[in-house]
Amino acid sequence: MPIHSSQSGVLAPPLSSLQRLIAKQIQAQGGWLPFDRYMALALYAPGLGYYSRDSRKFGVLPSSGSDFVTAPELSPFFGRCLARQVQQALAACPSGKNGGEVWEFGAGSGALALQLLETLGDQVQQYTIIDLSGSLRERQKMVLTPYAHKVRWLDTWPEQLEGVVVGNEVLDAMPVQLLHFDGQQWLERGVVLETTQGAERLAWMDRLTHLRPPSDGPYVPGTVTEIHPQAEAFITSLAERLTRGAAFFIDYGFPEAEYYHPQRTDGTLMCHRAHLADADPLEAPGEKDITAHVNFTGIAVAAQNAALDVLGYTSQARFLMNCGVMDELQRADLKYRVNAQKLLTEHEMGELFKVLGLAKGCDEAFNQNPLGFAQGDRTHTL
Repeated sequence: MPIHSSQSGVLAPPLSSLQRLIAKQIQAQGGWLPFDRYMALALYAPGLGYYSRDSRKFGVLPSSGSDFVTAPELSPFFGRCLARQVQQALAACPSGKNGGEVWEFGAGSGALALQLLETLGDQVQQYTIIDLSGSLRERQKMVLTPYAHKVRWLDTWPEQLEGVVVGNEVLDAMPVQLLHFDGQQWLERGVVLETTQGAERLAWMDRLTHLRPPSDGPYVPGTVTEIHPQAEAFITSLAERLTRGAAFFIDYGFPEAEYYHPQRTDGTLMCHRAHLADADPLEAPGEKDITAHVNFTGIAVAAQNAALDVLGYTSQARFLMNCGVMDELQRADLKYRVNAQKLLTEHEMGELFKVLGLAKGCDEAFNQNPLGFAQGDRTHTL
């Protein structure tokens, strides 16, 4: 028996093109669209979704017209420090005919690619970007003009890849499924169209499901949480194609025990627009980012099941310190230190953001002592 939840997101006429597309998809699915399908449309529908639209998304200040800031925009020290880990991995996991190759998924503004290329120099023979956003790709091309001879863009995954993979805030933007525990049973949360006083609006509707969170709980009645099959499938696909190399993913998230803690009754789903956060993904689809924190235990298990080695797992602050950020700060002017500190402090990005390292076919000495996880490794918490 379907259960209606709170309604949201007025679709008053005239509907936007994305809203009409979502409405058609809801109708095509019999009147109920799973949330992961809705999230995929809201973020990635060609020319209409948030990441497909020609709008500025990344920037330090709201006055720039941006919606949020990522670590590479905040400080060049982020990319410079990550480059030291990439450098070690390139030496320990040499790629074949292309020499040193770096792969970046979801390159955003291109800031991280620029920092890595500037720092690594001739150690990178080719830099490959895989990004679903055509508008972001054009911005990346402008930023990376000095390295046009090294950078290429691909629309789809190759059958095989070698080298070092990086992904900063990529996993959090992959569509998630929503589950609701009513105290007795689990339901999957989806999206429907309702008409109230002549106006169509998007609303939640729950359906009984066989899906369950990976943790047995206990769960408080009314809990809403996420599961991450698409992110885990992404890691499996990466493992299938990676013949030799390493991968480093930086994102906000928790190990499973924290992610599904009984006190986390509202899950982690969040929206971002103009540097403000809200918890209503049904309002203004396509005009704001929709994200969920990463369950790093699920990502690590998916990696191990697909024959990848887990190099380490730690906080962003500890990873950057292991990779020499304190030396960078000592040499920097005051104005550069202020933003860089935000990468490290617990109440900013230092603790919430984590780094997970994976590898396949690399030197055993590297697997035992990757630079970024030399101190403060938390793999035992996964």
